[in-house]
Amino acid sequence: MINATILYSLAIILTSISFIKDRNKTKDALLQSWKMFRNILPDVLSVMLFVGLSLSLLTPSLISSIIGEKSGLMGIVYSTIIGSAVLIPSFVVFPLGDTLVQNGAGLPQVAALMSTMMSVGIVTLPMEQKLFGSRFAYTRNAAGIVMSLVFAYIIWVVIV
Repeated sequence: MINATILYSLAIILTSISFIKDRNKTKDALLQSWKMFRNILPDVLSVMLFVGLSLSLLTPSLISSIIGEKSGLMGIVYSTIIGSAVLIPSFVVFPLGDTLVQNGAGLPQVAALMSTMMSVGIVTLPMEQKLFGSRFAYTRNAAGIVMSLVFAYIIWVVIV
């Protein structure tokens, strides 16, 4: 695993090289990056607040009973339903999955939750239907659910 210090050092070095080569392009790129960061910051903070509040309200024993290792197939079904209904950016899904596992959630259940969060979009279904058509939207979402269940099953058989 790459250390954060190495990544930050590399970013500073490469940004410095870019700045030396073309100051204007680098300034423009940094300004655009700052604007993008500023635009997604409220979403990231709200997700972090939601996750923090959820984990303070949901005890590890409650998480374990709903989507824990002993919840079995019903836990996978609950995870699939919850994951299909929520809209969370993919860069938040992985830390959330890790936190759930650390708090007693089962691996197959978390796999189903994470994969449906990233591949199924019930919340975005109306927009997707408008842009791509109903047949495509339903087929893509159904395929996402099936693949999520396949992932959960593989993890259940191989790891657990």
